[in-house]
Amino acid sequence: MIKRTIFYFILFASAQISKAQTFIQAYQDRANQVSQANINTYLQEFEALGVKRTGTTQNTNTFNWIKNKYTSFGYTTSDFFEHSWTASGYSSKNLIVTKTGILYPNKFVIVCGHFDSINGPGTNDNGSGTSIILEIARILKNVPTDYSIKFIHFSGEEQGLLGSSRYVSQIVNGTNPKMDIKVVVNLDQVGGLATKANTKLYHDRDQSNPTSNNAAAAIAVQELANCTLLYSPLAVDFDPAESTDYVPFQQNGEIITGYWEYEGGYNNPYVHTANDLLVNMDPVYVLNVGKSAVGAIQHFAVASTSVLSVDDLSISRILESVQFYPNPAKNILNLKIDDSIKNFTFEITDMSGSQIFTKKQNTNQVDISNLKPGVYLGTIAIGNDKVTKKIIIE
Repeated sequence: MIKRTIFYFILFASAQISKAQTFIQAYQDRANQVSQANINTYLQEFEALGVKRTGTTQNTNTFNWIKNKYTSFGYTTSDFFEHSWTASGYSSKNLIVTKTGILYPNKFVIVCGHFDSINGPGTNDNGSGTSIILEIARILKNVPTDYSIKFIHFSGEEQGLLGSSRYVSQIVNGTNPKMDIKVVVNLDQVGGLATKANTKLYHDRDQSNPTSNNAAAAIAVQELANCTLLYSPLAVDFDPAESTDYVPFQQNGEIITGYWEYEGGYNNPYVHTANDLLVNMDPVYVLNVGKSAVGAIQHFAVASTSVLSVDDLSISRILESVQFYPNPAKNILNLKIDDSIKNFTFEITDMSGSQIFTKKQNTNQVDISNLKPGVYLGTIAIGNDKVTKKIIIE
């Protein structure tokens, strides 16, 4: 994300869920499919690709890495559009992957974020948003939606929103009539801080000129926040929309909103430095933002409401209710899990994904006295279903 220059935010005393926007079990089931293992892998691989300055080989390698992920999800050549652009002395490409809607194939929900970085690998800014967009695309691949979805990965954001600006001017406005966009949801810098609890999320509200789209955008950001409350464990706050890839859309009269980390936020010391690394982030926070985003994109695109089997729902609910305590812990970590579950495994990994505590069967109390102080990930698995939560060891 380009450094924000306006240091203020909007406080809402409370975020009330609109009566018209109710909980949908199928949306929660899919939100719960956001995989911590996938998030960790995306972030690790993104970081390993190095500094992704626009126009460099590393930037191109990251573009190809993202495209290969979509291919592995089952998207095909007909779904891809590689938008090449040149601006301000830079040349690069945006990747656009389209999932066609059933009822309104020519009206689009856009979920986007940038993949370029400066001065470091940009694992938070914006490997975090990139990872969530990939999970949304994976989970919704075969889910029918009324509206089409465009998953867009922009380059050139750090040099002044170059990729998104050229996309709007050349592609959105380059058709006759211009592209019909329902809403733009942007994900940028949503990795949190490893040392914080990371229990709250900013939702970006359009307050800029032109003002003709602000009323509709206010509805969209409230719906986005409702999805956070409905489908994730995060609390809600609001801040002004600015300085990221939805800006060219907003200036074009489109309805925009998006997410931004609450902890760190304006004062994150690692962003735009060589220390924008996974070790300084909270991957469980990325998972939780991902749950909100999967719920929100389903809401905006009007996804199918068919639900999973009763057994699958029961396991999902039980895993979501698992608690680790005390947290922070020192010598002993306790696991609170529903008494009906008799066959589960538990393991601890470090922030790089390396297993440091081998899987234990049906263990409700774990000796952690030999672990160094720091931040770890604890995973409970029942068959193929898993839940991962952050553990802080004092």
